[in-house]
Amino acid sequence: MTNEIERAVPDTSVLISGVFSGLIEKGIVKGEIIIPEFVIEELRSQASRGKEIGFKGLEELKKIRELCQEKNIEIKKTGRRQTYEEIKLAKFGRIDALILDIAREFSAIIYTSDMVQALVGEAEGIKVQYFKPYKEGKTIAIESLLTEDTMSLHIKENTKPYAKRGSPGNMKITYLDENRYSQDDVEKMIKEIFDAARYEDDAFIEFGQHGASVIQLKNMRIAITRPPFSDGIEITVVRPVVKLNLNDYRLSDKLKDRLLKKAEGIVISGPPGSGKSTFAASIAEFLLKEKQATIKTLESPRDLQVPEEITQYGPLEGSFVKSADILLLVRPDYTIFDEIRKPKDFEVFADLRMAGIGMILYRDLLEKLNLE
Repeated sequence: MTNEIERAVPDTSVLISGVFSGLIEKGIVKGEIIIPEFVIEELRSQASRGKEIGFKGLEELKKIRELCQEKNIEIKKTGRRQTYEEIKLAKFGRIDALILDIAREFSAIIYTSDMVQALVGEAEGIKVQYFKPYKEGKTIAIESLLTEDTMSLHIKENTKPYAKRGSPGNMKITYLDENRYSQDDVEKMIKEIFDAARYEDDAFIEFGQHGASVIQLKNMRIAITRPPFSDGIEITVVRPVVKLNLNDYRLSDKLKDRLLKKAEGIVISGPPGSGKSTFAASIAEFLLKEKQATIKTLESPRDLQVPEEITQYGPLEGSFVKSADILLLVRPDYTIFDEIRKPKDFEVFADLRMAGIGMILYRDLLEKLNLE
């Protein structure tokens, strides 16, 4: 097959990152575009499971088709549906290999944001265009809205963005823009957040569904919601504005001595925003330094501001019960159990305490658990 017309084959990574449509807009990609059926199947599978990346990839395909019509670029779909065996082997790179086969068959250039895919393609003699999807260390839009005293950001489509600024018990609302943010404005911010979560070292996606996602980025906990879960696209950013040690609370020497010698089951009580997380982190740091204790946390999301020596665990495969099984093997001196939501979580707390592990528990939901 001659290669008079330059052909381009995008893989899933370059679609999810949103890079490929930008290349068409800039005129970098202008020949025939070939979309492997495997790519569409993989994105459909991700979207069917509620994964944000699946929806992002499908939206990118829609945008690419519109751009091709506008610029008179030929686009076609080729290939076949995945077999059951290929679906099972997808996480081992089978789909990527099939996409490379399509590029080889049509003597096309494969466009990718996956470094491994790029290296394999080059090793097999296939033309490759690799585009790094994200520049590490850059400041994203939501960070530019933060000030030192910003406790939270609240951004929703068709509304004015605002921030809560101050300190616990002394907070005020500040509007950040006189203009209402459009859906496109909010979507651009969400894309930046997800890119950072995938590629920054100090970030991760704690929970990622299309209707609701939770991302931990640096010291920010970011919740993103969409219809039908919420009535509009919304971003909420929460972060601690103060970091205290136990001396800042002016506790008596008698109480500090009790913490060091006898306190093995601690319940921290208070309404949301009253500083329970800050106080728990200060107790953990106190026990770490004064008692040389081994301390772990159980959190969802993992957003306590604690020293690196304290390992933060989330729910293993969605279950704190499985996390507790690991903790019983690790045998820490203390565990901070944050964000208890269900009676089963309190049973985990009780089991760990009965096993001799010192426990520090948040009290927000004890009333709902009927455990007072």
